[in-house]
Amino acid sequence: MITVFLPYSGSPHSIDTINELHNCKLVSKIYLLASDEINESPDNCEILKIKNLTGSATVDLIIRKTQTKYILLFTQDNKYQFGQFAVERFYNVIDSTGAGLVYSNYHIIKDNLISRHPVNDYQLGSLRDDFDFGNLLFINAEFLNSFKNQNEYKYAGIYSLRLHLSRVSRFVRIPEFLYTTIETDLRKSGAKQFDYVDPKNREVQIEMEKAVTEHLKKIDAYLAPNFKEIEIDNDDFEYEASVIIPVKNRVSTINDAIKSVLSQKTDFKFNLIVVDNYSDDGTTERIKEIAGKDSRLIHIIPERKDLGIGGCWNEAVRNKLCGRFSIQLDSDDVYANENTIQTIVDTFKEEKCAMVIGTYRMTNFKLEEIPPGIIDHKEWTPDNGRNNALRINGLGAPRAFYTPIIREYKIPNVSYGEDYAIGLMISRDYQIGRIYEPIYLCRRWEGNSDAALDIEKQNYYNDYKDRIRTIEVLARQRKNRNADRVS
Repeated sequence: MITVFLPYSGSPHSIDTINELHNCKLVSKIYLLASDEINESPDNCEILKIKNLTGSATVDLIIRKTQTKYILLFTQDNKYQFGQFAVERFYNVIDSTGAGLVYSNYHIIKDNLISRHPVNDYQLGSLRDDFDFGNLLFINAEFLNSFKNQNEYKYAGIYSLRLHLSRVSRFVRIPEFLYTTIETDLRKSGAKQFDYVDPKNREVQIEMEKAVTEHLKKIDAYLAPNFKEIEIDNDDFEYEASVIIPVKNRVSTINDAIKSVLSQKTDFKFNLIVVDNYSDDGTTERIKEIAGKDSRLIHIIPERKDLGIGGCWNEAVRNKLCGRFSIQLDSDDVYANENTIQTIVDTFKEEKCAMVIGTYRMTNFKLEEIPPGIIDHKEWTPDNGRNNALRINGLGAPRAFYTPIIREYKIPNVSYGEDYAIGLMISRDYQIGRIYEPIYLCRRWEGNSDAALDIEKQNYYNDYKDRIRTIEVLARQRKNRNADRVS
C-alpha cells in the first residue's frame, strides 16, 4: 500500500531505517533518492538519481514511480527511529480520513537528550515555506493525478506540491509522537528566524515567491497591483511626525533608544511618545528624568493594564499630540543615524503611501554588525510585495504609518506579530513604501523577547501568524469577489 522515498547518502543510519521499513507489511517499495556519487543500493531498494531533493524534477520522478495508494516521503537524510506501529498509524489515519497529507509530532535528540517536538495544525494561512511538518510526509497519491509543475523549480518543488495538496485535500496532524530523529539545526530560534532574508538564500526566495503567487491566484486571494492613493492633507497635526516606543522593563536600553530619537535632525517639528507599560525595574524613573529635560518626550502611562505592544501603539497614535506620521522604534534598538526620521517622512511625501518600511542592520550591543547583517527585504516588489507578504514571517523595520490610516485600522492588542498583522491589513488596499538603505540598528542580545524560544512558544507565535494570514486570505478572497460583482 505504501511507496517509500528516502534521501540516501550511504550513511549507516539509513540501513537501520530501511530495515525497519522492510519489517512493515504495508511497505511495497523503497526508493532511495541519491546523487550521482551513490551507486550501490541496500537489498530490496532501488536508487533514483536526483540533482536536488526539493526540485520539481524530483517531485515528478516520485509521482511517476509511485504505483501504490500512498507515499511516505522523508524530507531529510537523517537518523530515524519509529514508534510502535508508527507507519501503521500514519496509514490508518490517511486511509480512514481520505486526507491528502498526514504528518505528526515527533521526538528530537539534541545533546544526547530526547525531547518532544510538537508541530502545529495546518490552516489556510499556513503559507510560509518553512512550515514545520516534521521530516515525514504521508501523502495520498490520489491527489497527485491533478498535479502539474508549471515551473521548473530547483528549490520550490516540494513546496509547490504541498500548496497543490492544500487546494485539493485536507491535511491532518496526528497529535502523537510517532518517530524520533536528530536535531540538525542547533541554532537558537532568534538566529533561525532571519534565514529567509539572508542574501545567500535569495535564489530560493525568488522560487518560493513564484510558487505562492501561483497558489494565491488559484484560490482567488491574489491581489493585482491596483492601490488606493493617499492624499496627505493638512489635518490638524501639531507635529509632522511622532516616534513611538512601547516599553516595559528595559532600563538598560531605553536611554539609548530615546537619545537616538532626540538627536534626529529634521526640517519639521517632531516628538517622541514613550508608552510605559507599567515598568518596575527603573525604566519609568529613567523616562521621567529625560522628559523633565526635553519637552519633545511625551511620557504616557496608560490607564489600561491589559495592553500588549499593539495596545500601547493604539494608545500612542490616538493621543492628541501624535504627529501626522507615526514611526516605530523598539525599546532596545536605535536609529542608524540622525536622518532617519527625515528620510521616512520624505518617502511618505514622495510615494504617497500609507505605510513605509525601512532597512535595518543586525548588531550586537556594541553596535558591531553580526550575521546576517543588513535586512533589506528586497524580496518586496511594488507589484507583488503584498502577495509575497503572505508567505514570509515579517515585513522589516522600522515601520511607519500615516496616522489617520492606522487610527482607522487599529493594531491587534498583542505583543508578537502585531506589526505584521497591521502591515497585511494596510497592504490589502494601499501601497507600502520601502527604504533600502540601513536606517535602523536592531541590537540582538539575550534579553530580546525572541532570542531563544522553546518549541511551545515558537509554535504559539507561528500559529498566531498563520492565523492572521488565514484572516487575510479570507479578506482578500472576499475583496476579489466583491470586485467581480461590481464589474
